[in-house]
Amino acid sequence: VQESENDRVVRELAQLLDVYDFYFQNKQNDQTDTVANPKESSIPTMSERFMGLRAAICTNSDSVKSFASNIGLTVLKTDDFLSQSDSADMLLRLLGFSGSDISENSEYDLVLLHITSESAKTQKGKMVIKTNADRLDKLVGGIMEAVQPGSNVASRLHFSVILSYGTVSESDEKFSLISNPETNSDLSLLRPRQSYAMKGGKPLEDVRHHHPMLIAQWQDGVTRKDTAMTFSFEEFTKYGVNLAILADRFLHEVAFKLWKAPKYGA
Repeated sequence: VQESENDRVVRELAQLLDVYDFYFQNKQNDQTDTVANPKESSIPTMSERFMGLRAAICTNSDSVKSFASNIGLTVLKTDDFLSQSDSADMLLRLLGFSGSDISENSEYDLVLLHITSESAKTQKGKMVIKTNADRLDKLVGGIMEAVQPGSNVASRLHFSVILSYGTVSESDEKFSLISNPETNSDLSLLRPRQSYAMKGGKPLEDVRHHHPMLIAQWQDGVTRKDTAMTFSFEEFTKYGVNLAILADRFLHEVAFKLWKAPKYGA
């Protein structure tokens, strides 16, 4: 059965938030009541998994809203932020930052902003895809302008931007993490497993080695600065300071930086 666009979006979010195993099991068992009634869900909440982490997600997707509520995320509307001229300040205030002031009683520890492309008709009746890229650029610029390196706010803020390629063909390996795939099965055994293809010390067989999600992170005094100038696979692989991690390690990495999880690796 071909995966729908809504299912793909939820699956990728489930991977990023490390609840894919629970999500997939529920899908396999057709536990439709799990989505409808979060109280009966077997999926542990974000707060339960990460030392009382208070997290919210801003999204306009009904599928994501249902999924997010099920794992203990407070759901907010994306339009409430992207349509406002002070969207960066609004998001920072949710985290307890107001100008140079820091509140010890912030509403949330983590805020996720989920943006998708949208189809729309022009006045001539043509269908066009709206990516909201301009709004996202403005939001990122506003946050970076509001957070000056060396300030109290900068030392406490972790900022990540993630881009997914969306639906891709299994035969399309244009953006591959393996530079020279080995076709000889015997010789392929000599190639060491990359860390992103391992979990719990065991190799994973269903890892996609092409079209990875792209991520850029910033935290003053913590993240290393690279020389990448554009948000693209080619630029990241050539000038980025890191290569790849398993998608479900992302949230653990962020939670560690928020003092909500132990260090998981080197």
